[in-house]
Amino acid sequence: MTALDLLLPPVCSGCGLSGTACCATCLDGFGPPTRLQVPGVAPPVWTLATYNGAARELVLAFKERSARALSAWFGAMVAVALVAVGPPPWTIVPAPSRRSAARDRGGDHMVRIAREVDVAAVAPVLRLGPGVADSVGLSAGARRRNLAGRVEVVGRPPPGTVVLLDDVITTGATAAACVRALRAAGVRTNAVLALTSARPHRPGD
Repeated sequence: MTALDLLLPPVCSGCGLSGTACCATCLDGFGPPTRLQVPGVAPPVWTLATYNGAARELVLAFKERSARALSAWFGAMVAVALVAVGPPPWTIVPAPSRRSAARDRGGDHMVRIAREVDVAAVAPVLRLGPGVADSVGLSAGARRRNLAGRVEVVGRPPPGTVVLLDDVITTGATAAACVRALRAAGVRTNAVLALTSARPHRPGD
């Protein structure tokens, strides 16, 4: 523990409870992987939580408010979830961020999580080309057009179960564009895993 920790003890980014970056109650908002039906995305799509309540606050705190201690928590969740989405060896391909957003956040947030998953290889081979706008507030069609032809593959992941990792599944446009770009480069995506989903969770999904 550092002197700064003593002066500013950690608080849960989900509920504000003092003493930890993520309390047990908020952690319980994430469960085992749930299968989703996402039109336009061919590989199986899995999520760990619905994008609301404490789960949403934790994702936003990590993504937008520099709560970097949460990367270890999210990485541990992903490591456990991989067992359900496919057999080892696993390779995680983080969904890319816009370059300006990554600069503002001090790096690509999904790469940071992926590197905490010690049971998988990490292949940050995707990037967004110029002209991609912030997707917040865009319709499903506008999101697809925003990404069309702008996801670039800059390397090749090692062999194994390739899992595209993202923070939130909303319309599925990002996942679809990433899977399509990987396929065009000769890489099969075996599964998509998202920390949260804004799509409805229904029995049987």
